[in-house]
Amino acid sequence: MSNTGPMTEATFYILLALTKPGHGYGMMQRIKELSGGRIRMGPGTMYGVLTRMNREGLIKLTDDDGRRKSYTITDEGRKLLLAEYERLKQMVADGRILEEEKE
Repeated sequence: MSNTGPMTEATFYILLALTKPGHGYGMMQRIKELSGGRIRMGPGTMYGVLTRMNREGLIKLTDDDGRRKSYTITDEGRKLLLAEYERLKQMVADGRILEEEKE
């Protein structure tokens, strides 16, 4: 994947959730947990993003019993997730100037 721009929040949290393999409903619960309840991802968003990320090679299907599909993050997906994490950390560091302005 050649996407070097900012990652959507949905993509970030799905990849983050898939650092432990899982299926759709389990991922929705894990995302809710990882975000402290801030993000409640619906099935429409979840399955649309999963389809796109699978096509792009960021995740891969690990099991399909006909009722539920399980996925895991690929090496490429992990690389992109880490790059986004570093980008976000840098943005927060850059934003410290706002704290300095309060003083």
